[in-house]
Amino acid sequence: MKTALTIAGSDSSGGAGIQADIKTMITNGVYAMSAITALTAQNTTGVSGIFDVTPEFLAAQLAAVFTDIFPDAVKIGMVSSPALIEVISERLRFYQAKHIVVDPVLVATSGSALASGGVPDLMKKLLFPLAEVITPNIPEGEVLSGIKIQSESDMERAAKEIGDSCGCAVLLKGGHSINDANDLLYHNGTFTWFTGKRIDNPNTHGTGCTLSSAIASGLAKGLSLPDAISAAKEYISGALASMMDLGHGSGPLNHAYRI
Repeated sequence: MKTALTIAGSDSSGGAGIQADIKTMITNGVYAMSAITALTAQNTTGVSGIFDVTPEFLAAQLAAVFTDIFPDAVKIGMVSSPALIEVISERLRFYQAKHIVVDPVLVATSGSALASGGVPDLMKKLLFPLAEVITPNIPEGEVLSGIKIQSESDMERAAKEIGDSCGCAVLLKGGHSINDANDLLYHNGTFTWFTGKRIDNPNTHGTGCTLSSAIASGLAKGLSLPDAISAAKEYISGALASMMDLGHGSGPLNHAYRI
């Protein structure tokens, strides 16, 4: 059994964060573990509270995992404070973690801010260089690159800027604002487009968490990065196409649609 670790926040409504990550990893055939960075009080309509764990306790969680069941891949999601980013970076280097996927969670689907000042710059400095791939969406790509993204050529410029400056592959997620679910991978100096079909489902809570966890699951199982991305997009399309409808806002995906 291959294993994967999610380092992320908890979503009390179960649609995003470590809850989405664990559901995704299990249904993609790997054993899931977690190190929680923060508790959030949130649901499909927004985030009403964030309670960070202490850096010391996050380090203790990471030690508990790495010294017992060493993960074959690591997914990093919501990290809302600079001190926690520093702990994650130092500990992942110490344990020589492999197949790291970073989803730079800066803004929730509902529009709620999830990170404090200084977090994007510190992610670029400490976390992205450790990553096999990072998975920003368009708003996150704009923050990280300083480029206004309004077209596919803008996506290419932004992905190249982030990838070249941070030394990692970048999967910039197009989303409906630019194109029909087409994502751009910038890897080893080349661009690869992953086309997807638009699924008319307003319930997209946790899509970013789910995609990055599915990619990490594929890498844990030994897939190449392009193959892991393709498999992850197929999985998330199925979870959206299931048309589950829960909550009063942007509802969660059906992570268990294959079961």
